[in-house]
Amino acid sequence: MPRPRKCRRVCAMPENQGFEPLGKQEKYCGNRIVKMSIDEYETIRLIDWEKLTQVQCSEQMGIARTTVTGIYDSARTKLADALIHGKMLKIQGGDYTLCSGDKEKCSGHCCKIEKEKER
Repeated sequence: MPRPRKCRRVCAMPENQGFEPLGKQEKYCGNRIVKMSIDEYETIRLIDWEKLTQVQCSEQMGIARTTVTGIYDSARTKLADALIHGKMLKIQGGDYTLCSGDKEKCSGHCCKIEKEKER
């Protein structure tokens, strides 16, 4: 029996639910849409935008570093597919819980981001 999936801690929901290429007039059918989960989006945000290491990202999300590596690889493949092939990117779903803002649980990164938004 496979191990149950552990929920991944996410700081905040994405501000955008997706993106679509400019200049595309065709309707998007199933094979023209790339679906990225919220937890995949969070790994991209933490590693590429916040410049955290995969170890720091795993601590932030409350999962193993090897799990972060797999999620990150999947997210990058989806981003590349959407960019290279001009597909719509939708960000939705996944196994995640929203961060409570507790500094001990989220390594302070969530709390830091929220304080900057309040200014």
